[in-house]
Amino acid sequence: MFAELSAPPFALALLVVLAGLLVAARLARSTVFWPLAALALLLAFNLFATRGFFSLEWKEGHLFGPAIDVLKNGSYVMLLSLGMTLVIATSGVDLSVGAVMAISGAVAAGLIERGGLPLPAVLAAALGVCVLVGLWNGVLVAVFRVQPLVATLVLMVAGRGVAMLITEGRRITIQRSYAGYDAFVYIGNGFLFYVPLAVTIVAVMLLLTALLTRKTALGLFIEAVGDNDTASRYAGVNARAVKLAAYTFSAFCAGVAGLIYASNIRTADPSKAGLYLELDAIMAVVIGGTALTGGRFRLIGSVVGALLIQTLTTTMLMHGLSSDQALVPKAVVVVAVCLLQSRVFRERVARLFRRPARRQPA
Repeated sequence: MFAELSAPPFALALLVVLAGLLVAARLARSTVFWPLAALALLLAFNLFATRGFFSLEWKEGHLFGPAIDVLKNGSYVMLLSLGMTLVIATSGVDLSVGAVMAISGAVAAGLIERGGLPLPAVLAAALGVCVLVGLWNGVLVAVFRVQPLVATLVLMVAGRGVAMLITEGRRITIQRSYAGYDAFVYIGNGFLFYVPLAVTIVAVMLLLTALLTRKTALGLFIEAVGDNDTASRYAGVNARAVKLAAYTFSAFCAGVAGLIYASNIRTADPSKAGLYLELDAIMAVVIGGTALTGGRFRLIGSVVGALLIQTLTTTMLMHGLSSDQALVPKAVVVVAVCLLQSRVFRERVARLFRRPARRQPA
């Protein structure tokens, strides 16, 4: 039993909500204003120029449609951006999150194929391995002072090899006959509160991350380390522990994203899982207003940036562009939003349109 819902009222309601958020962000002078504005403009474009983008279908008690797919498919980058935000706030970067996604899916699928373990133990084992590789990144960066770009590049390259070793160089397809099949597939394909479960997982992770960083001293420590590592250590902040926590949490978020991805396609694909998603995560964080130089970070901005990137990708695909061709307009939008966030750029543009002052007659 299914029915199509009217697209225009849904689209207009969504744009009205975004307009309200834009007004609130503008009044608060928040950096999230510009990514929100870009998202609102893109949705307005889709309302008039992308046929069927806002079409919704009510089927078996769940909502389906391109807009729902944006939320579901964007869950990977949203999860990665949460961990990446904390890493970048410490003045670092994590290029290994895509490979960690592949490791997570490989461990889970391998254990399910072998059988003998309940699903909670399988998920715990997969996430546990991801935490260990995150600790590895953290030790290289915080203890041995390896440059974050180099330290995480090592795992970015080697991580897929590790995933290949786990799967013995093959793609593991999760069969219906395997114990725990239904429960595992539900993670990436199930629904909760009429929306995909993956979206609910992102919302829970965002809430937990916000509580952890804004209701405890951890967020302040992360910003202090990112602003000035040496000064924070002299102030009594354990910079090593903060960086270890950031890289471990980033790997944990990547592990969760890897489980959702493997569940969604019912396959552990070590060569394709999370491929290049680390770049999307970094772009989402930058679009959201967190500077690559470290310091203050904005979790909501990173999630909005991830939504913007996924919405743009879906728009380009619906207009017939291939995934490779879609990289060009994606890059243009990222540069445009970053320029609009720059106070110097806005002042110089305003100066071009400002009328010169009239000279007073002598």
